[in-house]
Amino acid sequence: MSDSIVIGADGVEQMPLKAYTEKAYLDYSMYVILDRALPNIADGLKPVQRRIVYAMSELGLKANAKYKKSARTVGDVIGKFHPHGDSAVYEAMVLMSQDFSYRYPLIDGQGNWGSPDDPKSFAAMRYTESKLTPYAEVLLSELGQGTVDWTPNFDGALDEPAMLPARVPNILLNGTTGIAVGMATDIPPHNLREVVSAAVRLLDEPKATVAELCEHIQGPDFPTDAELITAPEDIRKIYETGRGSLRMRALWQMEHDDIVITALPHQTSGSRVLEQIAQQMQAKKLPMVVDLRDESDHENPTRLVVVPRSNRVDCKALMKHLFATTDLERSYRVNMNMIGIDGRPQVKSLDKILGEWLEFRTTTTRRRLEYRLDKVLKRLHVLDALLIAFLNIDEVIAIIREEDKPKPVLMARFGITDVQAEAILELKLRHLAKLEEMKIRGEQEELAAERDSLEQTLGSTRRMKTLVRKELLAAAEEFGDDRRSPLVQREEAKAFAEEDILSADPVTVVLSEMGWIRSAKGHDIDPAALSYKSGDRFKMAAKGRSNQPLVLLDSTGRSYSVATHSLPSARGQGEPLTGRINPPSGVSFEGMLLGRDDQYFLLASDAGYGFITRLADLHSKNKAGKAALTLPKGAKVMAPVPVAAIEEHFVVVVTTEGRMLVFPAADLPIMPRGKGNKLVGIPSARVQSREEYMVAMVVMGQNDSIKVYSGKRHLGLKLSELEHYIGERGRRGHKLPRGFQKVDGIELVSAS
Repeated sequence: MSDSIVIGADGVEQMPLKAYTEKAYLDYSMYVILDRALPNIADGLKPVQRRIVYAMSELGLKANAKYKKSARTVGDVIGKFHPHGDSAVYEAMVLMSQDFSYRYPLIDGQGNWGSPDDPKSFAAMRYTESKLTPYAEVLLSELGQGTVDWTPNFDGALDEPAMLPARVPNILLNGTTGIAVGMATDIPPHNLREVVSAAVRLLDEPKATVAELCEHIQGPDFPTDAELITAPEDIRKIYETGRGSLRMRALWQMEHDDIVITALPHQTSGSRVLEQIAQQMQAKKLPMVVDLRDESDHENPTRLVVVPRSNRVDCKALMKHLFATTDLERSYRVNMNMIGIDGRPQVKSLDKILGEWLEFRTTTTRRRLEYRLDKVLKRLHVLDALLIAFLNIDEVIAIIREEDKPKPVLMARFGITDVQAEAILELKLRHLAKLEEMKIRGEQEELAAERDSLEQTLGSTRRMKTLVRKELLAAAEEFGDDRRSPLVQREEAKAFAEEDILSADPVTVVLSEMGWIRSAKGHDIDPAALSYKSGDRFKMAAKGRSNQPLVLLDSTGRSYSVATHSLPSARGQGEPLTGRINPPSGVSFEGMLLGRDDQYFLLASDAGYGFITRLADLHSKNKAGKAALTLPKGAKVMAPVPVAAIEEHFVVVVTTEGRMLVFPAADLPIMPRGKGNKLVGIPSARVQSREEYMVAMVVMGQNDSIKVYSGKRHLGLKLSELEHYIGERGRRGHKLPRGFQKVDGIELVSAS
């Protein structure tokens, strides 16, 4: 960049705007990444959090101290270390104090610090008081022992720690979220005992894989009792790549036929969940729920009550729907991006995170021991001088009294160093007591033993590992607790389909000749007796349930679907069917079907071709319908016939020539659409000229019987009486008795 700077004629430095803006943006980006948004792997803290914790320790706000106003802490932080807005600092303080946001809070707050329902509802900093929690000691206890580097603060007046000497992997324990420039971080919280156990395993086995570490760390552990329902293999994949997503689901139980929700997913608002359920109730999408209550209090922080309409409601299915449509189940992004010990941001796998942290911890421990060893050696050096002075006290006093510059004389006389001579000169008279020699020798022995121990540990990798392991396990013993978020395998949540939500009331749908449709409650309706418009009359009816879609078949062989529950009441005269679907002009409707999706129907044209189909295959989301039955030339659609069962059932067909054919229903194909197979042999030329065609059909079982109508006469026949007409599908069939060769229709008389 400096190459692009030029000196103008007026002596002012000049540089291209492009170069200036590029440098400014890069500088800002690096600042946001390294000094604001991303945590450091060493202590798991962002700079603002680190400065808050350090400032509070400097104010003496340890766990055993009295609370102080939060405004005092915020003032110290922004005045000494963090030259930014007070609200940003205070919000960071609040987050570190909320036990529903942090798995292991660092700040112990007194006053209103927000609630799980509304984390932003905390009081102003002038009202709240705070101090550090006992857990904060794992970050601070070794701070003054030469463990970390110190850097000047923003104005160079003070020094602040570049990082805190954490005794546990806080980066995983409390997790963090942040958005930098071009990158973000989302690290979930974990359980202290599990993380320490995995760290110890990696300490003992440096080549341990992520799968082996997952034997100790089951998964993230959020500060809520809600269930973590992500599959173990997916969690392991997250730990291997550093990226992925997790799903949490609320806890619920039944109490006196009511559903009681006792734990919500991390950072989920109970009032928001109730609002989502209420919106569905208002939209009539939850008819099986009659009431909602929020019974949360101090004893039960989360207690949401959902009251079903009756004890016949399937509460498991209802909760699956709520999991799929509300915040009772939430997903969380995982992106384990952090600043490593090399000072570079990187998304890291679990083994890399723990491996780098152990490297930092080992270095910190070594620096602490070296710092202590230096102190011990200096003290032993001074004690040697004090012992010399004590043993030669009269001579020392004489030199001090008689010499103008006693220090060089002492150094020459007793062969001591400048530091030792200074220690002798600063010796207080009280230390010349008779017992002082014993104290000096006792302290020398203790310090010598400590020196030997420190030198042995520093000189042995195995001893160093043992010390790190021992201190990790001690921290886990002191601050560890049981897992809060249970890991559970659950079925995938599924929202109700529209027909599941609707009540399954019995209805009879009625269609008139002029195409007006309506729905009457119950199955005991006489459709022909209803009132019709002038010149209109009853055409057809279908019986079923209000939650089953109605299927119509037009004269071109197209099928259409209509929502039964939305049809107008039969108390009126209905509404035109063409207002709900868009059939081709001039068509008429020849069939109306209502039933279960898996119910079978026989579709046929009067040319003698047909097939069996499932009702579900006739449904159409398109208002223009879809092709179902293909018509041969000159043929017409026949009214569909229900098929109670295919095995051991027979198809009975009759033509206008009075020919009847009976054949097994199993001989027909099951198809979603098409022309079908030949039912009865009618020459196509006779169909086209309308000389002969199929006039009636029915499907009957072994014990059923049929009535054949011809004018005012009818003939009742059982299956055993139809042996003469049984033949192969596609044959011409045999003629009915004289007087019944002009058939008007066939009626099935069911044995049931």
